[in-house]
Amino acid sequence: MSVRLRRSELATPGSSQKMIDKAAGSDADLVFLDLEDAVAPPQKEAARDNVVRALRELDWGKKLRAVRVNGADTRWAHDDVIAVVEGAGANLDLLILPKVKAPRDVWFFDTLLEQLETKLGLGKRIGLEALIEETAALARVEEIAACSPRLEALILGFGDLSASQGVRLPLASGYPGDLWHYARARVVVAARAHGLDAIDGPFANFRDPEGYRREATWASTLGFVGKWAIHPSQIEIANDVFAPTEHEIALARRMCEAYEAASQGGAGAAGTGGILVDAASVRIFEAVLERARLTGRA
Repeated sequence: MSVRLRRSELATPGSSQKMIDKAAGSDADLVFLDLEDAVAPPQKEAARDNVVRALRELDWGKKLRAVRVNGADTRWAHDDVIAVVEGAGANLDLLILPKVKAPRDVWFFDTLLEQLETKLGLGKRIGLEALIEETAALARVEEIAACSPRLEALILGFGDLSASQGVRLPLASGYPGDLWHYARARVVVAARAHGLDAIDGPFANFRDPEGYRREATWASTLGFVGKWAIHPSQIEIANDVFAPTEHEIALARRMCEAYEAASQGGAGAAGTGGILVDAASVRIFEAVLERARLTGRA
């Protein structure tokens, strides 16, 4: 798993300087400046200049700085990458890749980045996050997850996946359960199997904080480490949900201490408070403590 924090990934239109300025001052773990869906076609080329200038001139603090480029099958993709990396590659952590359908879409960007990093002498490797938002991608998500060492995370995108899958959204509210449970489970398993982070997609109604918290909690329970935020009001919720609680941290400490004591005494398992901890379950509690350290709650 990546050691980068991605509890909240804030979407920010690359065409709006006002929103970019606000995003730079936010508490999001990651801000991505969007050149894709949030920017109308006539504005896409001008938005590149906004993005480069923002990456170079604004104070981003400890945030991860990302750009969502246009898809590999569009006429903008090639120039998006060249303009952003040549203009501000030293200040860029990640590219987010939309509409990925197969490993070849990731390889296109991987190869282009390799060439640019070498040409510019960047001395760093820009990471990738791939959006799983097409049924073709969901059907091949294991292949995509394994296809590039540059890949750091998979993001489940609900909007385009709804269209690709033919979901009848007016009827979705009556679906008995989580409409996206299968997609979430498949994405998080593929990501975890290949050492990637899994990021839950956007929740469209930013005036429904409890709905956002509910969806984030479901995703966190399954193993996702963060969620998109389409509005700054969602950041605090994501940062809270995707960090361990005080109760979880205290329990994890007790379990790890009990297992360590049992191991030193020659036992392979220990019980405390009615809970058995062994070599398998201690991994869960160790992960909680590592997450607490990363989020500053340890």
